[in-house]
Parts: sequence; structure tokens; C-alpha cells
Amino acid sequence: MIILSIGTNIGDRQANIANAITALGQIGKVITVSPIYTSEPWGFESENGFYNIALILETSLSPLDLLYATQQIERDLGRTAKTTTSYTDRIIDIDIIDYNNQTIDTQTLTLPHKLMHKRNFVLYPLADIAPNWQHPILKLTATELKNASADTSVIHILPQQ
Repeated sequence: MIILSIGTNIGDRQANIANAITALGQIGKVITVSPIYTSEPWGFESENGFYNIALILETSLSPLDLLYATQQIERDLGRTAKTTTSYTDRIIDIDIIDYNNQTIDTQTLTLPHKLMHKRNFVLYPLADIAPNWQHPILKLTATELKNASADTSVIHILPQQ
């Protein structure tokens, strides 16, 4: 199972997510998409709230090729720079959360995503689409991770999608 997390907090956020899903459909098959959640920025200050989803993707791309493809989609959708030292507003952010339960730890790619279990905006949508998915290192399911989260940020499902 390949799990991606998508977030956006500037521009037409619903359109940004829809455009990302469409683009991902060009590199694989989108199997399941969570509801859209709203959340406050995590790790930085901004007046712009986020929309976040999780989705399951099937693709023949390797983990590294998938990373490069998602980065190209981000650029195609208007993202100008990937965050390196601090978080900022972004038109689109696509993170690989898990790739078939592989563990990878390189400078280019870390799987599972190293902060996913600390972020409600990842855990809530993830638990919606794959409640029994098990973190390959922590050995907890998505639902268990969500219930044990120390993240105090409040997120909500976007009404009337």
C-alpha cells in the first residue's frame, strides 16, 4: 500500500487538492481518498489554514521515482521551492507517508515519513482510509497512532465537500 499526504494553504485549496489528485492519476491509480480536513499551520505561523487529505495510490514507480514524480507535480501546480529548514505557506505539498511498508533512510527519502506519527493532519485522514495500516517501525495501526497522538492541534472535516 502506498500512502500519500497532500496539503495546501494558499490559493484555491480545494482546486489545488483536486489538481494534485488528477496529476497523481497520471502516474498511477488513485484507490482511495480521505475527506478533506482543515487544520492550522504546523511548525510555523500563518493566517492561512490548511486543507489536508490522505490517499492510497497504486503505481509501478519505485519509491525514489515516485518522490521525483510528486516533486514534479508540485512544481507543475505552482510550488516554487521545497521546504528545507523552516515551514512556509505552500500551494501544494505531497508527502510519501508509506510505500508498501518499506523502511528507507537516505538523505533523499525517509520511509515511513519520519514525522507522520506526530501530525494530526496526517493521522486523521490516514485513519479514515487505512485504519488498520501498521507503521512498519512503531508497530501501531493508523487508528492507534491517531488515538495516541501528542499533537494538540485541532482539525475538522471540511463540511459539504
